[in-house]
Amino acid sequence: MEPAKPILVAEGVGDVLELYEHKITIKRKGVANFLTKGLQGAKDIYLNQLTALQFKSAGFFISGYLRFGVMGGVMGRGGVLDAAGDENTVMFTSEQEPSFQRVREALEAKLAERAVGGSGSSLDDLKKLAQLRDEGIITEEEFAAKKKQLLKI
Repeated sequence: MEPAKPILVAEGVGDVLELYEHKITIKRKGVANFLTKGLQGAKDIYLNQLTALQFKSAGFFISGYLRFGVMGGVMGRGGVLDAAGDENTVMFTSEQEPSFQRVREALEAKLAERAVGGSGSSLDDLKKLAQLRDEGIITEEEFAAKKKQLLKI
């Protein structure tokens, strides 16, 4: 069986970020990473563990970064210096930023999809419920209660 190919790849400052259908892989390389993050190898973050994204654009003299919040983890707030040593962060230059923006947009879309129940299933269920309500099989109150549950509101 052939290994899965990444959907998107973004090469940063000492890191390569690969986005797959169900995970992110951060591959470490270079001496700078050894000094800031030690002997860490590749790291996988499964998308079902992802809780937040923090994106900071690169400036003229300072790197940008994409930081991942994960379940059970604490997301740092110390800016670029804190991010440089964070194992869940990938740094990039202004020239590398467009590929990281594409990864960010893809991840935000996946998080939004998950928030409404994933791949349209909740919306399909809602349509079926509306049809049941319209046919008089369930009441308006039952429809409203189930709608809140499906949309998580």
